Amino acid sequence: MKARRAAPYAGAALAVAAAAAVGARASGPATSWYRSLDKPRWQPPSWVFPAVWTPLYASIAWSAGHALGRTRGRERAALAAAYGTNLAVNAGWTWLFFGLRSPVAGVAGSLLLDADTLRLVRRTARHDPAAAVALVPYAGWCLFATALSGSLARRNSGPSRTR
Repeated sequence: MKARRAAPYAGAALAVAAAAAVGARASGPATSWYRSLDKPRWQPPSWVFPAVWTPLYASIAWSAGHALGRTRGRERAALAAAYGTNLAVNAGWTWLFFGLRSPVAGVAGSLLLDADTLRLVRRTARHDPAAAVALVPYAGWCLFATALSGSLARRNSGPSRTR
């Protein structure tokens, strides 16, 4: 019985770890390209990003495991798909911004991630309000990332800045 209750958490943790690994392959704030960008004063130092993402990813995994453990049938499959889609969009943002070296593409991906994360919070709340609340800091950080991406895009527009 305990293994059955742990399965949604284990599956969610594996999915989140996979998304984090896929996103990390695109690189991050320590790259020379990113360091060369004109950044706003309110840009956090590079060490903040892993310090924030680690607990955010843990909260996503907990939320998914908790919510999936409380749903059944088609609703569970739909909820699992919603989490999977969100994780794919999350990893995709990193590739749009860092992989393409494009703050403009990052803004587009960030807006998509914002919309998908808010949709995920609403969908999760229908099944498990506690799991939805656990996603709120993630949604907030995504909105912050959109503002930062927008600032970076404005400050660094032009063809010479993309490569």
